[in-house]
Amino acid sequence: MRKISLIIGLLLLSVTIQAQILKPVKWSFSAVPLKRKVGMYKVSMTAKVEKGWHIYSHSTPDGGPSATKVTFAKNLLVLLGGKTTEVGKLHKEHSNEFGVDVWSYDGTVTFVQVVKVKKPVVKTSLSGTVEFMACDDSQCLPPEEIPFKIELK
Repeated sequence: MRKISLIIGLLLLSVTIQAQILKPVKWSFSAVPLKRKVGMYKVSMTAKVEKGWHIYSHSTPDGGPSATKVTFAKNLLVLLGGKTTEVGKLHKEHSNEFGVDVWSYDGTVTFVQVVKVKKPVVKTSLSGTVEFMACDDSQCLPPEEIPFKIELK
């Protein structure tokens, strides 16, 4: 009987712990071929941020919170075209906690990278990670790293 009570207690504890894990940001990844540019793709990494939460721009000034960072794994068939850009409503405000201006997004933000496949007849993929930190008005979650792999067809 004690064993059954212990097992039930552990199961209830694990459910309670899982219910407390906050995941206010959902990521999606896609690649769209650019018209009239063979082998060129617009790669999008989109964050949907729950109401009341925000993530930081990859251009957030030094000394502030952890900026969002997109890192691409090396692929000899893929060339990156310029820097990753951001599409969304950017909020800039001074933070007394950090003593610098912070740049953040709420709602939806898309990080866009143009890439070129050197040999367009070959199927390949682009992989990497997105590292970000989500905050609300009272707390910041530890930085999180999300791996991705996007097929370039």
